Amino acid sequence: MRFKNKRSGAPLPEVNLVPMMDVLMTVLTFFIIVSMTLTGQQILNLNLPRTSGAGADGESAKLKTLVVGLNADRQTIINNQPVSSDQLAQQMQQFLSENPNGVVLLKADRELTYNAVAQLLKTMQGIGGDRVSLAIERRPN
Repeated sequence: MRFKNKRSGAPLPEVNLVPMMDVLMTVLTFFIIVSMTLTGQQILNLNLPRTSGAGADGESAKLKTLVVGLNADRQTIINNQPVSSDQLAQQMQQFLSENPNGVVLLKADRELTYNAVAQLLKTMQGIGGDRVSLAIERRPN
């Protein structure tokens, strides 16, 4: 058997490490990103409230609601009747005293400016506190 002479001029084979390092860096990057997202979810340790068998819909059905409207002309409306700010305050106080779990809901026309709605909402929250909410229309998916 004849062995090749190293001086024969044939190049020695080399191992190219660049593609292997690219793959290793990609895998390393993947695991770093995955580990960051998994630990990010554990940062907030919250105990969320659970619903009973009736669910949230059953609870909201028990709440009495006073609906206050604000039309495009900036008129405040309760029971399809325009009311002044004094009448609004009086009716809200009466409703909230008669219904300790009651909620006041503001339905505003979509053509109104945010400032107009925010002013009335602020006034209503001054009377009813956190029992005042703004109604929105859910967009169909």
